[in-house]
Amino acid sequence: MEEKYEWVTNDTSERANTSLDFLNENIAKKVLQFHSSFEQYSETPLVELKELAKYLGLNDVFVKDESYRFGLNAFKVLGGSFAIGQFIADKLGKDIDELPYKTLISDEIKNQLGELTFITATDGNHGRGVAWTAEQLKQKSIVFMPKGSSKERLERIKAHGAYAEIKEFNYDECVRAANALAGEKGYVMVQDTAWEGYEKIPTWIMQGYITMAYEAYLKLKAQNIKPTHIFLQAGVGSLASAVCGFFSSVYPENKPIITIVEPNKADCIFRTAKANDGKLHFVTGDMDTIMAGLACGEPNTIGWGVLKAYADHFLSVPDAAAAHGMRVLGNPLKGDERIISGESGAVTLGVVSQLMTGEGLSDIKESLKLDENSVVLCISTEGDTDFNRYRDIVWNGLYPNK
Repeated sequence: MEEKYEWVTNDTSERANTSLDFLNENIAKKVLQFHSSFEQYSETPLVELKELAKYLGLNDVFVKDESYRFGLNAFKVLGGSFAIGQFIADKLGKDIDELPYKTLISDEIKNQLGELTFITATDGNHGRGVAWTAEQLKQKSIVFMPKGSSKERLERIKAHGAYAEIKEFNYDECVRAANALAGEKGYVMVQDTAWEGYEKIPTWIMQGYITMAYEAYLKLKAQNIKPTHIFLQAGVGSLASAVCGFFSSVYPENKPIITIVEPNKADCIFRTAKANDGKLHFVTGDMDTIMAGLACGEPNTIGWGVLKAYADHFLSVPDAAAAHGMRVLGNPLKGDERIISGESGAVTLGVVSQLMTGEGLSDIKESLKLDENSVVLCISTEGDTDFNRYRDIVWNGLYPNK
């Protein structure tokens, strides 16, 4: 298929009927309190790229760098850890406020729980977060990865004591296989996509992601800065909907313009928005995009409800946009800080850069109202989680701009 930019402006007529109570600041405080109880916790950097903003003709650009999160080089552990914490709290009849990290990993809690096995499907980052959390709790984990997954990411998951394997089918089929095994063996399915009958844990995962949005919000608020535009990458849409919902909640009167970005080869949310027929639209097949973390073909049903109501635009973009973002962040203008960002992490900044400078994209730029007054926020969701692929793109020039 030809790779190109496509976009659709959202019909947000359902906004008034869509509650954000499960993604508001009160929830954010609870989630941040849980994560900050971990010994490994530290706030990840919010990097201001002033020189890049000048170069692109924007007021300012901020990038939240999640490569520092818990030493795991990606944001995903936020969702998996909070969901597992909430699952345990539910099982024990406690509030998660009663289960900070040191309590959660105690022998007392382990004895009350007995032996648990957490199972999930992943391209790498989510599975590593689940495996890491299970390791901390002295519990077991199983991780299925889709065809074409990085062997490096597989080995990093195994290093946390998980049983992990790469399957011969795509991500969504891995989810179904993991869920079937969970049902058969009594394992705990920890997945960031939702379907009918499986919504509680995906909701907790979405809430877990709010920590990075809340950190960024507090940092900007302390400087009296409000973003005018937020660009969010989407796989199943859990991260995108969590951050979209949170910022829409804290800015109810004048929320930022929120744009959702997906790869051409796995743009299920874009297709669903474009059809606007009340149905979810899936992508099937291998979905061989370089943005492995976004190679998902079936939207999170809970997340889509939030995006349908509160996202303003949806973009389907070529792989070259992600590669461009990796090179821009990894080779900053003098005075700006370097950010090592992987394919899924860099795509939003790559899109912003290309919209501001690329020929033939002015109609999208104007529709998104990007100009010299814009303050843009992006989230670099991962570092170089595939070390060799990162260097092939940034050093050797794979996936050049056309």
